[in-house]
Amino acid sequence: MCQLLGMNCNTPTDVTFSFSGFAQRGGVTDHHSDGWGIAFFEGKGVRHMVDHQSASTSPVAELVRRYPIKSQNVIAHIRKATQGVVALENCHPFVRELWGRYWVFAHNGNLVDFAPRLHGNFKPVGQTDSERAFCWLMQELAKSHAGVPSVLELTRTLQELVPQIAKHGTFNFLLSNGEALWAHANTHLYYVLRKHPFHQATLSDEDLSVNFAEHTRPSDRVAVVVTAPLTLDEDWVPLQSGELTVFVDGARLAV
Repeated sequence: MCQLLGMNCNTPTDVTFSFSGFAQRGGVTDHHSDGWGIAFFEGKGVRHMVDHQSASTSPVAELVRRYPIKSQNVIAHIRKATQGVVALENCHPFVRELWGRYWVFAHNGNLVDFAPRLHGNFKPVGQTDSERAFCWLMQELAKSHAGVPSVLELTRTLQELVPQIAKHGTFNFLLSNGEALWAHANTHLYYVLRKHPFHQATLSDEDLSVNFAEHTRPSDRVAVVVTAPLTLDEDWVPLQSGELTVFVDGARLAV
């Protein structure tokens, strides 16, 4: 199956360190070589890059590894195709507009016999179960709220909607509207909170270390969510099966 990477911060931060290790799983340290993608929120805008090449060989992925794009919310994905051909339109993350703001979604898993009725503005472009699930979530959120609700209200609505999809199979996902990062675990999903005092971290997929204390301020907070732990020397916390978690400003919210 695919793998997910998400980052949520209280100040614009680059994801180059985490993405460098993550991208190696796209064909070097793992077999997720059927495309990749990443989306960075910047103000009201989104930088969205996808490629049907593997993350370990893509020139676009190399750009992301070397160019420190700073964002408070990032979602990345490396694909192992289960539904839909290897093509650009099937690469995650997917982007849609709702309530005048962008939403970004990426999924790890496989949904069986999930064919919801879709109408209005939310229709899939590709053939994946993942994009269908995203479109249905956007459709149902739009039906549930007339305007942009609070993060807490959105979380409560998602807690009602997500089980209706998860019953069809494996449904690990990341979702963001630039204000918060939602993470739902069905099988494997881990997070780490990086905050003062910062320490050194070493990637598990590449010979690379960084001392975060040299690149941060005491007030900085960063939450990283990933399918499998990226580093050897940090305390990664597993999300429980069926758990929907939301991160705001680099902290996990109690819901």
